Amino acid sequence: MSETNTQPKDCFEIGGEDLLASALTASVEDSAAAEGTTTQPLPRETLDDIRVRVGTLLKTETVSFLFGAGASVDCGGPLIGTVPLAIERDLLNKGITDNQRPRIRGWLKIFYVAVRHCAGNTNTKITREEIIKRRDAVNGANACNLPANFEQVLATLHRWRAALPKAGGRLRLDGTLGLDAKSEDLDECLHHATRALARACQLPTSGKEDGLAVFKAVVRKLLTRPLNLKRVNVFTLNYDTLVEQASDAEGVVLLDGFVGTQRRIFRPESYEQDLYFPAETTEGRVHRFDRVLHLYKLHGSITWTANEPSIDDPYGVQAGVFDPDGKQPLLIYPTPAKYGETLGLPYSELFRRFAAALVRPQSVLFVIGYGFGDEHVNAVIRQALAVPSFTIVIVDPAPKSDFVKTLRKQKDRRVWIAEGPSLGTLAGFVEHVLPDLRDEEIRKKVLATHRALAKNNSTPEDTPNGD
Repeated sequence: MSETNTQPKDCFEIGGEDLLASALTASVEDSAAAEGTTTQPLPRETLDDIRVRVGTLLKTETVSFLFGAGASVDCGGPLIGTVPLAIERDLLNKGITDNQRPRIRGWLKIFYVAVRHCAGNTNTKITREEIIKRRDAVNGANACNLPANFEQVLATLHRWRAALPKAGGRLRLDGTLGLDAKSEDLDECLHHATRALARACQLPTSGKEDGLAVFKAVVRKLLTRPLNLKRVNVFTLNYDTLVEQASDAEGVVLLDGFVGTQRRIFRPESYEQDLYFPAETTEGRVHRFDRVLHLYKLHGSITWTANEPSIDDPYGVQAGVFDPDGKQPLLIYPTPAKYGETLGLPYSELFRRFAAALVRPQSVLFVIGYGFGDEHVNAVIRQALAVPSFTIVIVDPAPKSDFVKTLRKQKDRRVWIAEGPSLGTLAGFVEHVLPDLRDEEIRKKVLATHRALAKNNSTPEDTPNGD
């Protein structure tokens, strides 16, 4: 019995009320009586009800999705709570030359000093033999991640570099670890570390191609919204191109802020454009193209590069194909500077549109795979929560952030939380919860819910909840 209690549990909360609780209890009792087991199959009738409620949200005026790193995990996306193996392998391959008589580059030793500093293990000196041994370990079958937060590692390197002048100078740290680094060495270390992160975001990785099918399913289901409503906004904090790949596979046009054919440059006014079929009758009536989404990459993309601003390229941002060994991509890396970088172009324009979408009347935000660790993003969501008609749906296997804990305490009916191994992942949410509005039964129930709400003259706060 104690093992059962420690198992992750699926739940779907609206204002602190778990819609699955009573149904799962009955399901467990029936299952245990019939088969002598304590597994918890998801109750079909309750899931149908949840899909209808979510379908009601999808038919509100403004629908937005926010993807974080957790949404890309099934495609091999890196989580930076530790140092991802893909990134460490990349750094070791670049930082160790000559396999016969290995030579350790100075910047690689600096990286491992920063890792050990962040892990709190400062009692052991970093040696050449240790680094070579680590290279063999990460290429083995039982390789494990270094127990240091990669974001903190980058932040540490960034602080060390900030302590030196723009050119010249040396940084010396006393202690067992010890550090004696030139500013050029720190620059090279930061360059390789951030470049390795960008390369790790070339997704899906080998063997993880099936994960792309989930993004295709998301795209297909979002396009079932009625055409008289605003286009769905897809905001992502990820650098990868999974949304773009899924959209291409489904024949979807993405309005992503870039225009051009041979040279695609950032022109945010293109978000105001829309697509229509030409007139087919003498009356001159046109039809809205049904396969269009808006994409906003809030932290940049591996396909973006910076250029010198000019009259025909006012933002100095160009999109193309990611070259692993080419120009450094234009990204907001997880360093102390990231908050300030969001105030500069083109990111300030993207965040302005993010905030504008959320504060519109009858706006809904689905948050998937984001751990609420970026204060500049949280501030926008916090602002939206001040709007009575705003609804947020949080999809997370096990929410741990203080932000979500605070929301749960409020028991606000505008806060929906899908949690657990099935409902709290992107794949599980898409399979079990996100409806296809072309499904006739779902369509009828959603329509009935809307009519009931209109008949009862519900307030704006109640309308998106479908209660």
